[in-house]
Amino acid sequence: MQHINRTTVNEFFLLGFSHYYSFQHLLFGVVILAYIICVFGNVTIILLVRTEPSLQTPMYFFISIFTVLEIMFASVTIPKLLAILIQTKKNATKTISVPGCFIQMYALNALGETECFLLALMVLDRYLAINKPLHYSTLMTKKFCCVLAIFPWLAGFTISSIPTIFTILLDYCGPDEINQFFCDLAPLQNLACSNPYFSNLATQLAAILSVVFPFITIGALYAHIIGTVLKIDSAEGKQKAFSTCSSHLIVACLFYGTVIAVYIRPKGPNGSQYDKFYSLLYTVVTPVFNPFIYALRNRDVKKVLRNVFVKFLSQTGANIGAITRLKVLTHHENPILKPRWL
Repeated sequence: MQHINRTTVNEFFLLGFSHYYSFQHLLFGVVILAYIICVFGNVTIILLVRTEPSLQTPMYFFISIFTVLEIMFASVTIPKLLAILIQTKKNATKTISVPGCFIQMYALNALGETECFLLALMVLDRYLAINKPLHYSTLMTKKFCCVLAIFPWLAGFTISSIPTIFTILLDYCGPDEINQFFCDLAPLQNLACSNPYFSNLATQLAAILSVVFPFITIGALYAHIIGTVLKIDSAEGKQKAFSTCSSHLIVACLFYGTVIAVYIRPKGPNGSQYDKFYSLLYTVVTPVFNPFIYALRNRDVKKVLRNVFVKFLSQTGANIGAITRLKVLTHHENPILKPRWL
């Protein structure tokens, strides 16, 4: 029997943006600024929800979980991207170990699929609030919300493990260059020396379960929500109902729009060169915009931010006034002593 070496590749080379070397330092500055804004913005949302009693509702509970997920999702790819962009030599090696590549691939897909399920869960919460207002507080108890919040993580990490395992079991014995700035299923499957048929099939099934099914669920629930809102007589009631859904709808459209742009759009002859720029949309740009969407499109969050800002200014002014008065009293009560030699 012929001996088959299962894995002869010890590391992969992430080409990243090596074709645009002259712009790498500029891109490094943009990406690190975006990452800082992403972490700061999402952490701000988390702290507001945890500390402000008026925001401790099921809707904001799921939003806080979503912001945690966004920080984790961005942190899977951005640090490695920054390490690639900071390379000073044009032909510098930008490697990632085989185990590190597989771990990054699994984490990225697991968190992405978790986000799909969480977006569907968030619209389910809005559906119950608008279509079942009398039973909403009875249904969405704190215990039940915690149980619901576990489901997206469990489903995302379980489903994504199937194509990941099939991809890991492939033979990698020759090409080792990935024309991306992170490890993903499709690029690795294309590098395999063995037949990736079952790995591709597992990837497609996982995409149907974790991307297509939540997308259809979101569309169906929003159709019911819109139908219910249109039946409301008062314009104020319609506006209030739509305002509770607008932020989530924008985030869902932004997320699925970037996913479609990367994975489902037709591939042109130069598609591989532009794929990495499309990938920046959902790995860097989307996590930056989401906290601002929830902050600027939500009246409750804007009100809390305004109160916190006013409280901060008043507290700062009070502290400055107290320090000034203390200096004046100290100056009058403790005159400056003359040096002994005068």
